Amino acid sequence: MNGTVSKLAAPQAGGRGGPPAGGTPIRRARLRPLPAPSQRLHRRPRQEPRHVLDVTLLCDMQIFSAMASAKEGNGAPTKRSRLHDLYEQQGLSPWYDNLCRPVTDLLPLIASGVRGVTSNPTIFQKAISSSSAYDDQFKQLISAGKDAENAYWELVIKDIQDACKLFEPIYNETDGADGYVSVEVSPRLANDTQGTVEAAKWLHKVVNRPNVYIKIPATAECVPSIREVISNGISVNVTLIFSIARYEAVIDAYLDGLEASGLSDLSRVTSVASFFVSRVDSLIDKMLEKIGTPEALALRGKAAVAQAKLANQLYQKKFSGPRWEALAKKGAKKQRLLWASTGVKNPAYPDTLYVDSLIGPDTVNTMPDQALHAFIDHGTVSRTVDANVSEAEGVYSALEKLGINWDEVGKQLELEGVDSFKKSFDSLLVSLEEKGNTLKTANV
Repeated sequence: MNGTVSKLAAPQAGGRGGPPAGGTPIRRARLRPLPAPSQRLHRRPRQEPRHVLDVTLLCDMQIFSAMASAKEGNGAPTKRSRLHDLYEQQGLSPWYDNLCRPVTDLLPLIASGVRGVTSNPTIFQKAISSSSAYDDQFKQLISAGKDAENAYWELVIKDIQDACKLFEPIYNETDGADGYVSVEVSPRLANDTQGTVEAAKWLHKVVNRPNVYIKIPATAECVPSIREVISNGISVNVTLIFSIARYEAVIDAYLDGLEASGLSDLSRVTSVASFFVSRVDSLIDKMLEKIGTPEALALRGKAAVAQAKLANQLYQKKFSGPRWEALAKKGAKKQRLLWASTGVKNPAYPDTLYVDSLIGPDTVNTMPDQALHAFIDHGTVSRTVDANVSEAEGVYSALEKLGINWDEVGKQLELEGVDSFKKSFDSLLVSLEEKGNTLKTANV
């Protein structure tokens, strides 16, 4: 199996403000269960057997039927939630950080105010390995001669296409400003500049939906990829951003790409920059505990939000002035900050910490299940992302004085993030290969 670029046969396209002071009780979410969200190309695509196409058509019919039922108000009425208020009052788009079959289980979430979806290799590894919903299509793909990796991509692409259909009304209503579904290039390409470009172009072509974001990691090798992909008119979700320095490089890649595109109308080329939050606290808290001084311990749980607020200040600076204004005249849209990794990992912290603390206009927060439930239950809808910025600057500087190197923190978290996604991807491919071999043996 190629360790860099997969030679794929193309499918037929179709808590708030910081940790509580000593002893303050924390409200936890009363969790109500949501419906279970039950590279290059060198070969010509093979013609799919009729039965594979029939299953695809049947799934499409089921999606449109479910969407029609939801639109007509069939089933239990959906009440407004805090997610609606986030968007309507504060301009923050709440997204859902999960995707699996059946994608129609997203409809109640959309009705509750979710406006987009993100996915990653770990999400798909969990979805495909823990659900039988993929079995029929997988069996058909293996019968049609697909190997495990080709089958994986066809399973993923089908989910992404179906989810894009569900969010297309939001995309249309906002003139392409919202309603996106994100799919990531192979994590094996995290250090391959040109391989990432080719994989992004391929994914964009085969998904063939206006509201798809191609996710590209913000590694040093992939920052040039972001520029080239944007210059080709492809919308990008830049993922795994852990430091302000790397974030600035990502913004510059977006602006460079827009300028290099040569397009007279830039309104359909958009991007989000996924700035990871909770993992920053997880790592820096350990470093502070190792230092062990009262000053260090008092800064636990404050690093991530402080850095995120300073990232927002950089956003305001970079998307203003003559350079940006020239692009805006051609219809360019700002690369929104997307707060990612917003599930609280330390039970001592408020469970809405990374949502409540980063609310502001033209931002996105993609939430895993627990964070989403918690915010709907008891989140606070109030503009906070640009509040107490001087305090955030003080926290950032205090951590530096204690010996915390922000760039080194970012590099370590990036390496860990890439490695985690690679392991999930490789583990799933091994499982699919074993499953495929079993099916082939059974059919002999």
